[in-house]
Amino acid sequence: MQLHDLTPAPGSTKNRKRVGRGNSSGHGTTSGRGQKGQGSRSGGTKGAGFEGGQTPLAMRLPKLPGFRNPRRIEYTAVNVERLERKFEDGAVIDGAALKAARITKSEFEPVKVLGNGELTKKFTVKVDKVSASAQAKIEAAGGKVELPC
Repeated sequence: MQLHDLTPAPGSTKNRKRVGRGNSSGHGTTSGRGQKGQGSRSGGTKGAGFEGGQTPLAMRLPKLPGFRNPRRIEYTAVNVERLERKFEDGAVIDGAALKAARITKSEFEPVKVLGNGELTKKFTVKVDKVSASAQAKIEAAGGKVELPC
């Protein structure tokens, strides 16, 4: 068998419809578009979501109010009671330590320490933000807060 002997399987190929090539072809005159109307015109098909002139669904539904800032930084909130449970006395709490303790998913995600709960252990906290009440509790327990410059 040679390359030039290869042919497609019988019935697997079909000739394309050649419209507008004379009435004897069966697709002449109106070229399969029928008489008159929107479908017979060039550019007569309307876009997706067109509802025949009725106000489309996308325009009938209410819009979301307000403004969403694309540059907003979402901080992961961590309370001091959670730090009390997860860490030993004298621990240095930073992004890597929070990831190791499975409090955050990544060591690089922004974290804010909040002041909910009691704190008895001494920590050195190195995170992005600390609330005033959390800072007071950490320093009252003998710890230290180091924020990035």
